[in-house]
Amino acid sequence: MEGKQRKIRKGIVVSNKMEKTIVVKVERMAKHALYGKPVLSSKKFLVQDSENACRKGDVVLIGETRPLSRHKRWELLEIVEKAKILGTDEEATK
Repeated sequence: MEGKQRKIRKGIVVSNKMEKTIVVKVERMAKHALYGKPVLSSKKFLVQDSENACRKGDVVLIGETRPLSRHKRWELLEIVEKAKILGTDEEATK
């Protein structure tokens, strides 16, 4: 018998001010229970980032893990897309 499949989510980094921890906002579309209209809802997760590799605005994949602290139960799996920094791109200077 195999173990439980761990959850994986894709989100955007909204804060990296803590040491080895980032805050990731994950958005999802769901139908309203009564009216059936699609509604966008979001949730923030505290994520373990051991190398402090993420910046605000990065798109990341996070995975469920054992409890690491009081609120932290997710770990960084990979950085899907790095955030663009204004002023350092050659296109922004043109």
